[in-house]
Formats: sequence, C-alpha cells, structure tokens
Amino acid sequence: MKTNPEIKIDIPKSINKTDLADLCNITEQAIKAGGGFGWLNVPPRDILNKYWKGITLMPNRKLIVGRFNSVIAGSLQLFFCPANNEAQHKITNIVSHFVAPWARGFGLAKAMIDVAEQKTLEFGANCVQLDVRETQEAAIKLFESKGYKRWGINPYYALVEGKNLKGYYFYKKIK
Repeated sequence: MKTNPEIKIDIPKSINKTDLADLCNITEQAIKAGGGFGWLNVPPRDILNKYWKGITLMPNRKLIVGRFNSVIAGSLQLFFCPANNEAQHKITNIVSHFVAPWARGFGLAKAMIDVAEQKTLEFGANCVQLDVRETQEAAIKLFESKGYKRWGINPYYALVEGKNLKGYYFYKKIK
C-alpha cells in the first residue's frame, strides 16, 4: 500500500553533506536500475561526489531536486544556453533527469518537470528540449504525457553492452 509522502521540489544553490550523500546514493541506485543518465556502471564515490559538487558551480545549469519526506529522491538538470548562443536563447534542455527506484510512482518526476518548465519561462525561454534512450520506456511515456513531442530518432544514440540503442529527441513549446 502506497502512503502519501511529502513531495517537495527545490533548487539548491549549494549542496550540503547530507544532500550530497543522498544524491550519490540515488545515482548509484538509478545506475543499477538502468537509468543512470549515461553511466552504465557505478563509478567510485569520489567521482560521484565531484560530479554533484560541480553541478551547482555551472552558471548555465540549474539543479532541481525532488525530495521524498525531506530526502533527495530525484534530480533534473536544466541547461540554459550560454549568452553567446543568441540563436537558441529561447531554448532550455532537460538533462540527467531521474528518480530513485524506491520513490517512483508518487509524482516526483512530473513535479520536477513542472518546476523546470516554470524556470524556463522565468528565464525568458519558451521551449524545452530533451533526449531519451529507447530503453527508458517509463521516461518516454512520462514526457509524452506531459505534452512533449518526439521529433527525431538517432539510431546510434548509445552503445550498451555492445548493442547500439536508439535515442529519441523531444521538445515542448511552453509559451
């Protein structure tokens, strides 16, 4: 039986030790479950620590975290084009979006997307883009349910265990 957890979405300006441990733990879990946003094998903890600490230092990225009863259980990174890319300044990209396996099914992923879309509008952009590996069927269904349109397929998007996998490209005009 599912309980009603407290779901909260926020954008941390820095990462404290507890949040860093949460992010590393759920990253490891997501990689093992096949949704590690590019990682196929769990890297050493020091690599994960450096990765997550570096995200908040990147000026064109916003780390959006989903909390499940105060524990970080998911993340999404929203990438804004740098100032020199005037041609695409109205576009943001969702990258590295995932929810820990134990926190799926409670609306956390949808809530993070909603905040990403809100931040896109606040930034002055009006279109969100993303790409998803063909094996991430739940993510594909999620983005389609949120109104994202698939516009392209790359037959050589990823190589997993010696097999080429397709990648699907999506966009959503939000204003």
